[in-house]
Amino acid sequence: MYSVAVTRDFIANHYLVGGDWGDENSPHAHHYVLEVCIESETLDRHGYLVDIVEIEAALKTVVDYFRDSMLNDKPEFAGLNPSLEHFSRILSDKLIAGISPPGNGSLTVKLWENESCWAAYRKSFMQAD
Repeated sequence: MYSVAVTRDFIANHYLVGGDWGDENSPHAHHYVLEVCIESETLDRHGYLVDIVEIEAALKTVVDYFRDSMLNDKPEFAGLNPSLEHFSRILSDKLIAGISPPGNGSLTVKLWENESCWAAYRKSFMQAD
């Protein structure tokens, strides 16, 4: 199995809803670190799993969309608590749409909200015949 990963960092704001989480219920910022890792047994005709330039472009688009924003105000979070878990899934969905990996495999988003806490979401992909 081949793997390729790229990371980016960005700051975004949110507040948790639906429970009593103290200060987390008030608007605050996190310095997120986003890692996207793609795994597959298939390489393209150039010997790449996915060209890193393609991954970086998809990451830039997604990070630019969320950077310095209030996550609670984004339509992707409508009706959701903006938890790390939900955010990692939303990021995964957006990134897989912007990257065209060959063959069958998975794309995993790992999202840190600080130096010791992270959540991840793994999404399988299959190349259409």
